Amino acid sequence: MSNSVTTGMLPDHYEQLAKTVRDFAQSVVAPVAAKHDEEHSFPYEVVSGMADMGLFGLPFPEEYGGMGGDYFALCLALEELGKVDQSVAITLEAGVSLGAMPVYRFGNEDQKQEWLPLLASGKALGAFGLTEAGGGTDAGATKTTARLDDGHWIINGSKQFITNSGTDITKLVTVTAVTGATGPRGQERSDSGDGHGKKEISSILVPVPTEGFTAEPAYNKVGWNASDTHPLSFDDVRVPQENLLGERGRGYANFLRILDEGRIAIAALSVGAAQGCVDECVKYAKEREAFGQRIGAYQAIAFKIARMEARAHAARTAYYDAAALMLAGKPFKKAAAIAKLVASEAAMDNSRDATQVFGGYGFMNEYPVARHYRDSKILEIGEGTTEVQLMLIAREAGL
Repeated sequence: MSNSVTTGMLPDHYEQLAKTVRDFAQSVVAPVAAKHDEEHSFPYEVVSGMADMGLFGLPFPEEYGGMGGDYFALCLALEELGKVDQSVAITLEAGVSLGAMPVYRFGNEDQKQEWLPLLASGKALGAFGLTEAGGGTDAGATKTTARLDDGHWIINGSKQFITNSGTDITKLVTVTAVTGATGPRGQERSDSGDGHGKKEISSILVPVPTEGFTAEPAYNKVGWNASDTHPLSFDDVRVPQENLLGERGRGYANFLRILDEGRIAIAALSVGAAQGCVDECVKYAKEREAFGQRIGAYQAIAFKIARMEARAHAARTAYYDAAALMLAGKPFKKAAAIAKLVASEAAMDNSRDATQVFGGYGFMNEYPVARHYRDSKILEIGEGTTEVQLMLIAREAGL
């Protein structure tokens, strides 16, 4: 069985972090993963353990309650968690890169001081309200609106597929909303977005609870059953004008930056899933016997697992590269899209092959490979579909 981080490949502090999270994943997460998946229950005890380890604060400075690490450290943690339970991994990923990171990247000092220590502690979760029924990637289809009234934003509309939005510890939802429309030369034409100009989209912080905000009943999903996901509704939600996050009209552009970063994190999670399938198959192929010998001795099985290992390795290299560019302050949009594309497909392909290696057992939900098979499909959809990644890669290539 190969580890995701080979000794000597990375600096010691990264190696130690990966080992610590790996041990936690195996000893704390894995034993309860099947139970939470079957019950569709949120793993509060696991999240509390991650909070105690400081995982939710990994990429944030100590002055804001963080661990003083970086985004690559978060990715290493996600890879290790993704090996055994994607629901737990996405809870961390969304809590950090979608819940807290927008405040860190675009918030003013007062907003950072108010929210980051709480979110970085892991004692509270933030959510990212972008996707709507008629538009996620399509910003022009955004229908949620926010208008100013006596020093407050009045928000009306709905969002869907929002992770970490309805837990007992959810304390913040950041919402993108149409706050006006601009004319051909950029001048404001309407304060409500009802005019004919291009929609002005801003992002606004909504504390939870706030009157008029509702997390509707959770979805019944194919996978990620222990991850919290809800549609949201906003009915005359009233928050102070100061809750504007970043510059007015830059909400969608800012969140595109957040999604670029998040694709590296999703790639890391995907690599964990791909590698987890390899690890389970290697162990099973050494134990399971058919026709008088272990199935790993058959070339058909051995080669299938070898291809799985190659996919995981290639995908890991891709997200390492994207993370290195990001941390160096260099353009990383194309590398992030490549990493997300390659890694999500590796997870889906490996989970399918792992189910085949396990045969009938692979179709039983009690086995990790079955959960990976159900869970991995969303990796090709969330934070930008495969088609969106191809579009970005082609555009960055000059097409």
